[in-house]
Amino acid sequence: MKRQCFLIGRFYNASTLQLFIASTLSLASFAFAEPVPSAKEILDSVRMLESRQQIDLQGQLRENEIVVPFRLTQTGPIIRYAFSNPDQVLQLRLGEYSSRLDVVTDSGAENFAASELNQKIRGTGITYEDLAMKFLYWPNAKLAGEENVRTRSCWKLQLRAPSRQSQYSNVVLWIDKTSGALMRMESYDWNGQLAKRFEVVSAQKIDNRWFLKQMRVEELQPGT
Repeated sequence: MKRQCFLIGRFYNASTLQLFIASTLSLASFAFAEPVPSAKEILDSVRMLESRQQIDLQGQLRENEIVVPFRLTQTGPIIRYAFSNPDQVLQLRLGEYSSRLDVVTDSGAENFAASELNQKIRGTGITYEDLAMKFLYWPNAKLAGEENVRTRSCWKLQLRAPSRQSQYSNVVLWIDKTSGALMRMESYDWNGQLAKRFEVVSAQKIDNRWFLKQMRVEELQPGT
């Protein structure tokens, strides 16, 4: 049995955009130099690109009858997600060595409690840990080869969690060789079972740049 959730983005000031990060997943102009890069080099490049963007968009999380609108803004390494009904603002800071997810209130920004990162966002299959993108900083990464995703040639990376603080034991990423886009992500629980899959469904071209339009998130039950 599996649940499906969709991330849908609608852009503002599109001519200034370079990346849309859905759960902060990117589509960028990107190229790796020869020879074949290491897993560390690929992740370093993805993190660098993610932290340099200027973004302003309205999006939705959709799962069956659940529709969760949000606004996403990014200025360099600072990304904000603004939800309503009830109001909630989350701020993600992409650092050189780690990411930090905060809750923004009238009194300032407070670190999001690590014990609550595995909670789901407003009844959808997406968790706060998914937004925090801490897997991009996991040190135990290896290049597992090359595969195609929706006709795109991708590097396949395997990342192992450094501790049990994460709900995931390991994550597999498919990174577009040409654009650097994160085309697919699979997350596995601590029993080695596939727990969640993210995959780009569609994109749109604006001013000769490609932008993520829709991403499917599948939450799988053990044994499915």
